[in-house]
Amino acid sequence: MPDEHSQSNAAFIHSLCGEFQKHNQIDPSLYQRFEVKRGLRNADGTGVLAGITQIGNVQGYYMQDGEKTAMPGRLIYRGIDVEDLIRGFMSEHRFGFEETAYLLLLGSLPTREQLDAFTRALAEYRTLPDRFTEDMILSAPSHDVMNKLARSVLALYSYDSDPDNNGIENELRQAMQLIARFSTIVAHAFAAKRHYFDNDSLYLHRPQDDLSVAQNFLHSIRRDNRYTEEEARLLDLCLVLHMEHGGGNNSAFACRVLSSSGTDIYSSIAAAVGSLKGPRHGGANKKVMEMFSYIESEVKDWKDDGQIRDYLVKLLRKEGGDRSGLIYGMGHAVYTLSDPRAVILKRFAKKLAAKDEQMLAEFELFEAVERLTPEVFRDITGNEKVICANVDLYSGLVYKMLGIPEELYTPLFAVARIVGWCAHRVEEVYNPGNKIIRPAYKAVAPRRQFIPLDSRA
Repeated sequence: MPDEHSQSNAAFIHSLCGEFQKHNQIDPSLYQRFEVKRGLRNADGTGVLAGITQIGNVQGYYMQDGEKTAMPGRLIYRGIDVEDLIRGFMSEHRFGFEETAYLLLLGSLPTREQLDAFTRALAEYRTLPDRFTEDMILSAPSHDVMNKLARSVLALYSYDSDPDNNGIENELRQAMQLIARFSTIVAHAFAAKRHYFDNDSLYLHRPQDDLSVAQNFLHSIRRDNRYTEEEARLLDLCLVLHMEHGGGNNSAFACRVLSSSGTDIYSSIAAAVGSLKGPRHGGANKKVMEMFSYIESEVKDWKDDGQIRDYLVKLLRKEGGDRSGLIYGMGHAVYTLSDPRAVILKRFAKKLAAKDEQMLAEFELFEAVERLTPEVFRDITGNEKVICANVDLYSGLVYKMLGIPEELYTPLFAVARIVGWCAHRVEEVYNPGNKIIRPAYKAVAPRRQFIPLDSRA
């Protein structure tokens, strides 16, 4: 039971809410009056140009006569179309995470010798420092794996003998260590969460040097260490697709903002983890699955487009689901006609679903939502914006098909995106012409006189 002091503080804080609301309302018309580019987006929906990068590129439209024209989406890593990259390593029956990490971090495709050396280095770095798991994860477990990941990243600063040196050699060492250790931290944080908050048995598995990142992750989170080759290769594909998405995505930009101040890599990466945790960013795949739990329970006939359409209308009118007015997994800031990541994941999800009648029915429900949403969105909102399925619509479904618990969906995103973050971090600190990132905010508070304490109402 809460004690008398905590009840008193709670009542006081409740009273402060009214005071805050009275003095902190901003007139929405001011944003238009002062031409504020909210969300760092231009009026036509394009992003405000804030920097230059060689790492990744996201294409979803082109400009013609000053207007945006929709086009099939493309995701490009260091000048290479991600579809070509995936086709390359999959046709040779190889895992792609390590090769793609080398490409994004260093800027070129590795030779066989370079890839072998890079893979060996990641394997050596994968093991956490002595007693790190006991002292930093098990002694202070969290019910949220992303929270524990961010705290663990900050804690690694204390285990680094040269944490503040931002010379390129030291930065690359730190980057490779973080890339290697993320999957281990997530697996151990998940084990601690299950033990301390879900009353499950505690089991921790050491990473194996001869396994890829995808194989190691499945080995680490499963009690019996067992997984199929097909599962590992599909997870590897998911990780490659989530590795990078341009410097303007929220978490990469957060990483670059902190890096521009000259702070250490651990602080910058922890900020990126915090950004990715948000439901408007990496946490969206969890919101997709939550939304479909509502759809699956309230739509009686999954094959009836009319019933599905009616529920999508309820979602947009804030009468269903989480009452947010959003259809999660649909729409993107850049992609218009298609998100290439969603296209690829959908193709593999369909193959996997075909093996099980229940999974196939669920896949077809996802497909129906993808097909019906654009028309429903136009009818209900009056907005003619072209929208497509984004990667979150199918990533959560693929993870579910792989038997991966929902609380690991966003952490898996981080296991992949740490590569892109580190690449942007190194690019930011390595180019000496970069300045501290400091946008402006228009101050609109009226001038007031100071009132002596005893004269205040």
